[in-house]
Amino acid sequence: MTAAPAAPNVRTGRDSDAEAFIALIWACWSRYPGIHLDVDAEMPELRALASYYAAKGGRLWAAETDGRLVGMIATCPLDLGVASGPWEICRVYVDPLLHGAGLGHALLDLAEAHAISAGATRLVLWTDTRFDRAHRFYEKRSYVRSGPVRVLHDISNSLEYAYAKPVDGIEALDAAGALSAIPRLSAILTACVEAETGVCFLPPLAPDAARDFWRETARDVAAGKQRLLAGWAGGVLVGTVGLAFAVAQNQPHRADVTKLLVDPAAREHGLAPRLLARLEADARLAGRTLLLLETRAGDPTEALCQSMGWHAVGVVPGNVLRSDGMFDDTCVFWKRPG
Repeated sequence: MTAAPAAPNVRTGRDSDAEAFIALIWACWSRYPGIHLDVDAEMPELRALASYYAAKGGRLWAAETDGRLVGMIATCPLDLGVASGPWEICRVYVDPLLHGAGLGHALLDLAEAHAISAGATRLVLWTDTRFDRAHRFYEKRSYVRSGPVRVLHDISNSLEYAYAKPVDGIEALDAAGALSAIPRLSAILTACVEAETGVCFLPPLAPDAARDFWRETARDVAAGKQRLLAGWAGGVLVGTVGLAFAVAQNQPHRADVTKLLVDPAAREHGLAPRLLARLEADARLAGRTLLLLETRAGDPTEALCQSMGWHAVGVVPGNVLRSDGMFDDTCVFWKRPG
């Protein structure tokens, strides 16, 4: 019986790893069309990568299995000498033979933890638009598309997406950000449905239904019909809320609060009131002077609205169906964001 390969050992990267790093990068790049690697012309820092990141105030790691280098990652502050602020995640590569084995997650855990402990408040990275597998990986890790595509003018004619996330905070998502957030938003929605939070779905929620809902939301964001906020805690996207703008000609002043959701496993962070407060502020900036919100009676959102100065219109009896076949009431609230 052939022995299973040893688990990768992760250590500090060294300048002497240069050839192994270059080979690993090419093993990953060569899987995509039109990619070329000319180290001396375009990436001479690969000849002494540990020194390069040390000079930037960052760190470099390497993963080995049976003496063979199979993974790497680096991180550094975006502003030299300023540790408190945005940090970049760099050089995330895993031997294609080990894709899906969890090494990428372990390396990213290590780099993120180092950056956060050093003072990072935001994590950013760049990835080639052709690297679709990497995009799915980062999106699972709560990174979302951020900003315009970057043109490198290199021999590979590279275009790069920017991905980013706050360590703790709330940000508005544009259409591209909303689409890239679908994996995490779907997970949040599914968890809330399983917890029987009043969100218009019954458990079990099919994965395709969750994704379709957020795709439609992204389309509304792109069309200017809705504003979507996302909230992170500890670098994980765990909450969201939407502001749907009324389209009736005689209601240009109104908007509806939609899908105030926080993952049940992350509700100790107090994210829901911060999401709602940020949404009220955004509504004011958008010129909306009347907000409406519906929530299931007895849901935590009901108590939240009461604590934040929302006014109860009344109760609609038996408005929503539960998974056990019984009906729950709906509470309707309004507020003038001031």
